[in-house]
Amino acid sequence: QVQLVESGGGLVQAGGSLRLSCAASGRTFSSYAMGWFRQAPGKEREFVAAIARSGGSTYYADSVKGRFTISRDNAKNTVYLQMNSLKPEDTAAYSCAATTRYISSRSYEYDYWGQGTQVTVSS
Repeated sequence: QVQLVESGGGLVQAGGSLRLSCAASGRTFSSYAMGWFRQAPGKEREFVAAIARSGGSTYYADSVKGRFTISRDNAKNTVYLQMNSLKPEDTAAYSCAATTRYISSRSYEYDYWGQGTQVTVSS
């Protein structure tokens, strides 16, 4: 079993930056590829970014390419999402997830989920 806890969300003005963290406990963190997803009220959950077990491969949704960066520190059992040039449309609850499979944009391929951290971007 692995437990995931997100932190770092908050209120920021458009154009600003936030860094989200996801701390993992349980089985060896490096055994999992990791992903970030987000969900706004009334909308379906959508993929944001993913990173391979070693951190050697990354994958981003088109909507965040060039603005967001996913990274991981396996020694700290933590994955990060650096968010720059934030837009009001980025407002959502952000969750991290873990999978023993390849990095993926599909939520059903992830095995474990955190409870989310709220990001609100004002105009």
